[in-house]
Amino acid sequence: MSQAIFITGTPCTGKTTVSEVLSSKLNCKLIKINDLAIDNDFVLGIDDVKGYKVIDIDALNEKVSDIISKSNELTIFEGHLAHLCSGADKVIVLRVHPDILRERLEARNYSESKIRENLEAEAMGVCTAEAFEEYGDKISEIDVSELSIEEIVNVISDIINGKVEFPVGEVDFMEWLISNA
Repeated sequence: MSQAIFITGTPCTGKTTVSEVLSSKLNCKLIKINDLAIDNDFVLGIDDVKGYKVIDIDALNEKVSDIISKSNELTIFEGHLAHLCSGADKVIVLRVHPDILRERLEARNYSESKIRENLEAEAMGVCTAEAFEEYGDKISEIDVSELSIEEIVNVISDIINGKVEFPVGEVDFMEWLISNA
């Protein structure tokens, strides 16, 4: 049976690493949303202020829907834009405490303004809120701050197989935002 699993979250929450290990463990197809957008010329340009790629979400969504409709296997779609596309059977949002996220973003040499933007987005649960608008109770939200890659992969496997649930609203980093405002 085909099934589409979207793994999303703020940059540096572990989406790529986890998805690669998970797809290997489950022997399933992995599609990286960012690569899909670039490979199909869905990049409209670069944001003048923030410096990130502006993606044609409608075209990306159409491509993702096309892939899902033609698939007869489990497929994982990974990327911080995944939840903006439709067609997922389940959406997994990876969350990381902002203090840990800061270290990861700094290690990737993000600018201070970009770090701040991502920390605020994580503290406010932006990816979760956006995903919830489209998917409601099909979302699982996991605080992966203290989990190993293998533990995260096992949790996601259990979610995919319907053994556990991680409902939206259990992860809350708003206290961090209030104390760091």
